[in-house]
Amino acid sequence: MTAPDAHRAIDAVWKLESARIVAGLTRMVRDVGLAEELAQDALVAALEQWPERGVPDNPGAWLTTAARRRAVDHLRRTERLGRKHEQIAHALEQQGPEGAPGEDDDVLRLMFVSCHPVLPAEQRAALTLRLLGGLTTEEIARAFLLTVPAAAQRVAQAKRTLAAADVPFDLPAGPELAARLASVLEVIYLIFNEGYAATSGDDLMRPSLCLEALRLGRVLAALAPQHAEVHGLAALMEIQASRAAARTGPDGEPVQLHEQNRGRWDQLLVRRGFAAMLRAREAGGPPGPYVLQAAIAVCHAQARTPGDTDWQQIAVLYDALARLVPSPVVQLNRAVALGMARGPQAGLDLADTLTGDPAFRDYHPLSAVRGDLLARLGRHDEARTEFARAAALTRNVPERAFLLRRAAALPAAPPAGTTLGAAARAFLARDDLDPATLRSYGQTLRRLCLDLGADTPLAAVGADAVARTAVLAWGGTAARTWNRHRAAVRSFAAWAAAASPSVAGLAAGLERRAEDRTRRPPVAAAQVRALWELPGTALREQALWRLLHESGASAAQALALDVDDLAPDARGTRRPGADGAVRLTWGPAAAGLLALLVAGRTRGPVFLSDRRPAPARRPAPADLCPETGRGRLSYERAEYLFKRATRPLDPAGEGWTLHRLSRSGR
Repeated sequence: MTAPDAHRAIDAVWKLESARIVAGLTRMVRDVGLAEELAQDALVAALEQWPERGVPDNPGAWLTTAARRRAVDHLRRTERLGRKHEQIAHALEQQGPEGAPGEDDDVLRLMFVSCHPVLPAEQRAALTLRLLGGLTTEEIARAFLLTVPAAAQRVAQAKRTLAAADVPFDLPAGPELAARLASVLEVIYLIFNEGYAATSGDDLMRPSLCLEALRLGRVLAALAPQHAEVHGLAALMEIQASRAAARTGPDGEPVQLHEQNRGRWDQLLVRRGFAAMLRAREAGGPPGPYVLQAAIAVCHAQARTPGDTDWQQIAVLYDALARLVPSPVVQLNRAVALGMARGPQAGLDLADTLTGDPAFRDYHPLSAVRGDLLARLGRHDEARTEFARAAALTRNVPERAFLLRRAAALPAAPPAGTTLGAAARAFLARDDLDPATLRSYGQTLRRLCLDLGADTPLAAVGADAVARTAVLAWGGTAARTWNRHRAAVRSFAAWAAAASPSVAGLAAGLERRAEDRTRRPPVAAAQVRALWELPGTALREQALWRLLHESGASAAQALALDVDDLAPDARGTRRPGADGAVRLTWGPAAAGLLALLVAGRTRGPVFLSDRRPAPARRPAPADLCPETGRGRLSYERAEYLFKRATRPLDPAGEGWTLHRLSRSGR
């Protein structure tokens, strides 16, 4: 057998068997991280031996046996476990590789462990794909558009958190089972949704993630057949996946549900979805969120044409879902159903109630739905603004192009004077603005243009609309931040009033807030130690917080650092040059974290934002990493993440400021 053939066979077997192998090893060694290492050792042995000796008749059993032998060796070498574990190891060694008791239960336990609520959602998804899906770090990075080190960090941090929390390898019982099962279902559906409607990147879908979520859903349905919600999720994913081939056009552009060629729907997946729905009904009990969503999907799948869709029934199901899960996203989907069942005005009335929700501030589907409903009502100018806003907010390239085409296709009224966008660009193009002021004003005006519409005539922009935007965008910020945005609006209004006197009072609804000038004490040493022990902290935040604490630098100085500013040993910055830059130094803990953070990068900012910027928000070249395409982490975002992380440690419950952390190190 050739090496490539052996490697393909090994890859296929690993995808099928890795979950059972890791689960069985976890039962033996009681450590998820160690169990995966032992399983990987067995995989390496297969890669070394199978190309020469051929693939065994039962490759899964071969891998299982090899992994168990390594676990037995580990238990024997661990002196602290004593004689008792030697006896356990001997008993396990006597078991055959096939027919070992509780294999399915072990896989189910592994699902509950990898989806434990102690982990953040993104770590749960990465660890589940690693342990249950058998995906490599490179495959996980590719699936979520991460760098390989970032994906590896997610998986490693998840394992460390589980070990620190001493999460037991067992099945929850009683009321805890329902809550923990909800977490497992949430992770599987999160993986499916990221594949079905990618949040970013050049493709609308990532089929590999959909297929992996479908496989995990089917495995869970076989392991927990008595739970209706498990079958409901399986039915929902099967039916949604059946539309995959019809969801995109020849050039990868999105095709809306009512425009899809239903002959391209995969009828095998539809039938599997219907069968899963029947099993959900047989399991009994009141319908849960996934069963109700699956019932909605069934209504769509049963309609031979878009006109046959029973929108009245779908609206009723969404009413029930909204009572059970009163979330804004469910209400938005309900608005779409109401718009189809009872007319676009009914849907728009409900969608409008969501515009004041801070959670929906940058949620592009809300603008897309409002744009569609407004277009159906003939309010084309407003619809165009909503489609343009949705396009600016989405990070998915095909979806952005689709939304811009929808905006361009609407009838356009002749321009009525200067637009808000044109006035903002002219205001920011002045020569008397220093870089810091330009950046501050730019943030404020970009938000106004995004929410009010860059093509809106300047004369039509009112103080009430500006006040609503300001409250939604900055209402929960510190007084100093609020006043900064207020000052930007006032300056813009004063400047624009020369050409359009009606805008002079744009800031009339924005009252100045009193700023708290009290100097906060540094974070106490004991609290700093507790900060380093917080579970689930991302590498970027760990590095930034350590740097601030050990160097005493301000947050602005730290966030302004570029990779080529760092000294070769990462223990500080290079010697100041002719520009007189301040030299910073820090300790070994920060140096080690920084080395991990910038590994593989030679240029760009040290601290990068979570996502690539949208075209409408392209940062300056100096603030953009040419290797990853991501921009510099903003002070506002860094401060928000630190406050959120430190609320549990702050007796006042407000969270700390980065300024207090930098002062605590000196």
